[in-house]
Amino acid sequence: MLSRFSLPGFGGKRRFDDLSEREILALAIASEEEDGRIYQTYAQSLRASYPASAAVFDGMAQEEDGHRQRLLDLYRKRFGEVVLPIRREHVADFYSRKPVWLVENLGLDRIRAEAEDMERQARDFYVAAAGRSTDVETRGLLGTLAAAEAGHQTKAQALTEAHLGGEARSEEDLAAKRQFVLTWVQPGLAGLMDGSVSTLAPIFATAFATQDPHTTFLIGLSASVGAGISMGFTEAAHDDGKLSGRGAPWKRGLASGVMTALGGLGHALPYLIPHFWTATTVALMVVFVELWAIVWIQNRYMETPFLRAAFQIVLGGGLVLAAGILIGGS
Repeated sequence: MLSRFSLPGFGGKRRFDDLSEREILALAIASEEEDGRIYQTYAQSLRASYPASAAVFDGMAQEEDGHRQRLLDLYRKRFGEVVLPIRREHVADFYSRKPVWLVENLGLDRIRAEAEDMERQARDFYVAAAGRSTDVETRGLLGTLAAAEAGHQTKAQALTEAHLGGEARSEEDLAAKRQFVLTWVQPGLAGLMDGSVSTLAPIFATAFATQDPHTTFLIGLSASVGAGISMGFTEAAHDDGKLSGRGAPWKRGLASGVMTALGGLGHALPYLIPHFWTATTVALMVVFVELWAIVWIQNRYMETPFLRAAFQIVLGGGLVLAAGILIGGS
């Protein structure tokens, strides 16, 4: 039996159905302890910008610690002081948690959703495990754990209502939206505009000067990738985000660099088509879509009036496009 126990250096994972009551209780203790640390990490990362949400996760961490202590007292009473070193990754069919660093980087709403999933997963797992158990004592233990998790979920909702009622939640949601715009949308939009508009002239000048799709594609590819690298490094280097509050420089640089490259590649890729006029027609259609996508983003996230955004982007892009065609065709 122990040969199937997933301790470091030994064989494969155990199945939950094969665990003894002692192992189940030790697993529950480790799980509650890990969840408490996750909530503490969320609270710490949110405290500066979202104090009300941080207070919610502080309360949830305290609840987890209380559950862990109750389970630990029961374990000591039944099995002694030494708690078995069993964790989630040792059990094949036990729920897992996403890495904290991954969730932290996805924003406030994602952290809230992950916390709800954590409580629901724990509750559902213990309910299902209790239904599969044929041992009365084991069924009772699993039922107790399921009730504790369901109670924790109710408590989490109460904490949310207490700390995030009314204006507090609206203010934090508005701050989260603003941070998303500053960190991702604004640099991404600047990159898309630069990549889509600034590469129009060299790509279409090359196209009409050579009427060679392959050469045009190479020029477009190099211009797009070069512009993406340049914009990405410029965005990341010119502001560390500490004073401006615009977020981590690597995030802004990534958004700006990727969108710049995509903006240029959009009307360069059609020149993979070997027929010049077919490739050019498709490229012009792509340019039309790109420009209106920029208008939509400006109107949706930057709250720029639609007609003003359309006039600025379409007129500016049209002038650059015309300049490239005229220069290439001369």
